[in-house]
Parts: sequence; C-alpha cells; structure tokens
Amino acid sequence: MYVLRAGYEEAKLLSRRESIAELVRDSTTPPETREKLRLVLRARAFAQDSLELDAGKSYTTFAQLDSDTLALIVSAAYKDRFEAYTWWFPIVGHVPYKGYFSEESAREAVASLERKGLDTYLRPTAAFSTLGWFNDPLVSALLRYDSVSLAATVIHELLHNTIYLSGQAMFNESFAEFVGSRGAIMLFCGAGGAESSECQRARALWADELVFGRYLSGLVAELEVLYARQDIPTAEKLRLRDEIFTRSQRSFTESVRPQLRASTYASFAREPLNNALLISRRLYYHRLDLFDALFARTGGDLPRTIQLVLEATRAGGDPYQAVEELLRSSP
Repeated sequence: MYVLRAGYEEAKLLSRRESIAELVRDSTTPPETREKLRLVLRARAFAQDSLELDAGKSYTTFAQLDSDTLALIVSAAYKDRFEAYTWWFPIVGHVPYKGYFSEESAREAVASLERKGLDTYLRPTAAFSTLGWFNDPLVSALLRYDSVSLAATVIHELLHNTIYLSGQAMFNESFAEFVGSRGAIMLFCGAGGAESSECQRARALWADELVFGRYLSGLVAELEVLYARQDIPTAEKLRLRDEIFTRSQRSFTESVRPQLRASTYASFAREPLNNALLISRRLYYHRLDLFDALFARTGGDLPRTIQLVLEATRAGGDPYQAVEELLRSSP
C-alpha cells in the first residue's frame, strides 16, 4: 500500500512539471522566481559539465506544490543503543527513514513507533531524488532557499543520480552533502567570484558543517560509551543519557555556536534530543572531514575527488573504509 501511495504521489508531481527554460523566458514569471530558476539551470549545468555528475533530465522542470512541504520524513531509533530502526525498499535497500505525504499519516506512524518503545523524529523535506529513475522536477518549496543553499541542494541531489549504494544511507547522504557544499563553493567562487557575497556564504556554510559534524561525532561517541556499559540497567542508562543531552546542548550554546559563521543550527540547542534525531542529523554530517581530507590530497580538485570515491566504492564493502584506503595509498 505504501509503495502504491508513493507511486501515486510521484505521478501527481510529475504531471505538474513545466519547463524551467520556458518559465525563465516567460515575462509573466515573477523576477525573483526567474532568478532562482536561472540559478537552478546554472547549478545543474555546472554539476553535469564541471563535476561530471549524471544529471539526466533532472531539474529541467518545475512543479508547483499545494503546500510548502514536499513530504514528511519519519525516523526512529532504539532508546538504549545508537541504532536506527530501518525500512526496506526495492533498489535502495534498508534506509533509516520513511517519507509520508500527509501529516496525519506521518503522525500515525510516529505514534505506532513510540508504542513500540522507540525514539522518533519527524521533519519536513523540500527535496528528494528518484536516483535517475524519473526526471526529478524542482519543487516550489525549494524556491524559499537562499541562492547558495538552493545550488548546493541541486548538486547534492544530482550526486544521488550518480552514486547511491544500497543499504548505505549514511554514506550516500554525507558524501552528497560534501559534494553539494564543496560544489557550491566551486560554482560561486570560480571565475572571479571570490569576492562575491555568495562565495563568502558558501565558504561559511561549509565551515559550519565541518564544525557541526565534529560536534555530533563527539556527542555520539560519548553516548556509545554509555550504551555499551553492561553494569547498569536500561533505566539508569536512559537517565544518564538525558544528562548527556542536557550537558551537550549547553556545550553547543557555549562553545560550538560561537564558532559558527553563518548563524546555522540555531534550533539545535532548543530541540528535545533523542537517538532518532541524532541519527537523522548525523546522516548528513558523518565523517565530512574524511572527504575533505581526500579533497585536499587531490589539491582541491573536486571532480577528481568524486571520481576517486566512485572508483573506490564500486567493489562494495564499507565505503568509508574504501575512502580511508584511498587516503593511505595516495601520495
């Protein structure tokens, strides 16, 4: 039933597609919308021509949504260990999230998962990739993004068209986050754009992602030490994890926030923490430093970095370990 509903929603979305090129040429298109659409075409062409990503026909069309949200994403995790609850789907394998197309369905799923004793996290999304199976349109909700975030999102999603490893959701998302963010820097800072406000914001956003990724890694490591303890009962583990959550959010406010350059992640200090939220966030930030180290090893050559990762992960196995091997073997 879920797959049928997803297919119906995808068909409905695809039926609304309009050519972005035609909308840009249309004088009745609002000027701000036209500029955003021009940027989408520019980012798409950059991803295809400069980064050699498989763009296909994705982001050549636009679809107007009925609301500001494309879908609601439900994540769940076990309370006493840092392990995601997963769903299995054809092609993509096991993934630690599931999309819903109505708030009622999403909240029913959350309630059902919580009755099983799981942590849950519900968030909206404005972008997705069908991994090249369909010509993904730009949805209207993405037009709310600033220019840097919009370009990075387009590049991120086109990376999914190029590589998506079955059952490796964290690697897929973190590598796409790296390519999207580094790609946005390359797009806005190249060809004399180093002094532009977009270039400066792209650099600041990536610097923030690295800082936030390191912070999350430290928090997760502390929790994993707690969860591995065999000398205390589950109830005591949950009490101690709440103390870690409180202490970590205080540390975030006092030590991490001052390092951030673009005022991002402000909500993190206010969100009620649980394992599902942390796993959902970590999907996009896990080991970003590893990709950046390989990028530095190539002399800042992003297309070369992408190709090296594609080749190293082709054989299967742990993709992060494959990137580590690249770093050890590269001069």
